Order: sequence, then structure tokens, then C-alpha cells
Amino acid sequence: MENLEPCPACKSPYTYEMDGKLVCPECGFEWESASTEEIQEEGFVVKDSNGTILSDGDAVVIVKDLPVKGAPKPIKAGTKVKSIRLVEGDHNIDCKIDGFGSMALKSEFVKKA
Repeated sequence: MENLEPCPACKSPYTYEMDGKLVCPECGFEWESASTEEIQEEGFVVKDSNGTILSDGDAVVIVKDLPVKGAPKPIKAGTKVKSIRLVEGDHNIDCKIDGFGSMALKSEFVKKA
């Protein structure tokens, strides 16, 4: 058995090779072995509900109706949000949503568009 590098996203040692890429069975992250240095330099990694890595400026779609304190209606599932900004913390996405204004969202309630 060959020695494969650990997952750059979650540091799992149980990686395997599939279709020329390395795959982590624990978090589902796929990468090419040459791109490992780029991911490790990044610092923190934000993933959407499907495990796809998000970056600043991405567009995402809300996957679940989200109630908003002080608003008469929730943010509906399927709402597209453009130009997100990633921040550290519990609510790790800052964005503007049409009809609601500036919001902080959790990445587990969005998927990359």
C-alpha cells in the first residue's frame, strides 16, 4: 500500500486515489496532490452543505427556509445570494440579500451556485 498525503481540509490520514485525484472519505474533499500547498496556506476552510469549499465572491443558494428575527417573513429556500464574504465565527458568511439587507449566514444552510 502506498503512502498518500493526508487530507488538507480535515487532516484525515484515510485518503485514497480515484480518477487521478486524491479523495478524503471523511469530509468528501477532492484535490490534486500539487494543490495541497495552496489549501494549507489559506488558513480556515468554509464548506457548504454539500462539502464544497467556498471562497470570497462566490454565489450561493439558500437550501432551507431561514427565519429572520424582526422580519415578518423568512428567507425562502432557493434564494440566490451573490458576492459572499467569508469571515471566521459561527455565522461564517457575510452577504446582502435583496429584500432583507446585510446578513450573516451559516455555511451549512447554503450550497454553491
